[in-house]
Amino acid sequence: MQLKILNFFGNFSSPFLDRVVQFITMFGEESLFIVVIVFLLWCFSKRKGFTLFSTLFSALLAMGIIKAVVRYPRPFQVHPEIGAQRLSTATGYSFPSGHSTGAASFYGSVALAFKKQYLSIISALLIVLVALSRLYLKVHWPLDVFGGVTLGLVASFVLYNRFETLYDDEKKLSTFSLGVGIGATTISLLLAILMAFANADTLAFSDPMKLLALAGGGYLGFFLEFKKVKYTTDGSVGLKVVRFLIGLIILLAIQFSKAVVGDHFVTTFVRYWLVGFWATFIYPFLGSKIRVSKESTLFSCQK
Repeated sequence: MQLKILNFFGNFSSPFLDRVVQFITMFGEESLFIVVIVFLLWCFSKRKGFTLFSTLFSALLAMGIIKAVVRYPRPFQVHPEIGAQRLSTATGYSFPSGHSTGAASFYGSVALAFKKQYLSIISALLIVLVALSRLYLKVHWPLDVFGGVTLGLVASFVLYNRFETLYDDEKKLSTFSLGVGIGATTISLLLAILMAFANADTLAFSDPMKLLALAGGGYLGFFLEFKKVKYTTDGSVGLKVVRFLIGLIILLAIQFSKAVVGDHFVTTFVRYWLVGFWATFIYPFLGSKIRVSKESTLFSCQK
């Protein structure tokens, strides 16, 4: 039955639709999530940025654990003849779908964060389109997609408000950020070392290692920012645009440094950890010191 569903989508295949669907599936990928979250953190609302980051991290961590336990093969591994596309995004095992989980959690959280009808409609549409794109590209089984959407939506509706409440309690927030930051960093580094030197299952642990590294740097950065910086997202539209572009350019430079340092497990750990730490601490800290005019710095701080 699942194979028949995938073949049904194949009946609509065309070069033009292939390109459209490959574009649509990008709305369920980490790069877009990171860009939106850092925009919120730097230019709009730290509270919403933290809450969205935490909800998405929780959903993707649960997804990674399930993948590592179930270890179900992807459709093109069982049926190489089906002609799957965009295999570069088909990392790890098959169940549940990471794109579907991420899209459901991320856009579900966006809808909860802003409570605007048009955003809720757009979010629902993107969740459905990303899920269908994984079937059209034949990189996931229908049950993978259903499981991913269910997991992502449950995570957003159960956890979003809890993380938002946590953000309002500075003591609990600091303790949580420090504990998760240290734990995620430690586990991620151990996974990187095991995959590099002990032949651990890279399909099971590569993506969780990257996620935990990003979260480790991010949460340690949150902890230090709460203690040392306490910046605000205030500023003119022009200042926010400059702030966002400078931070994003350096963030992208960190990500693409793999062309120089290589894409090995330990260097990948360092790269993802630095992305998280840059976004939540280094850039706000440096920005609070960089004066862009006589009146203001790149980031202003609470008095």
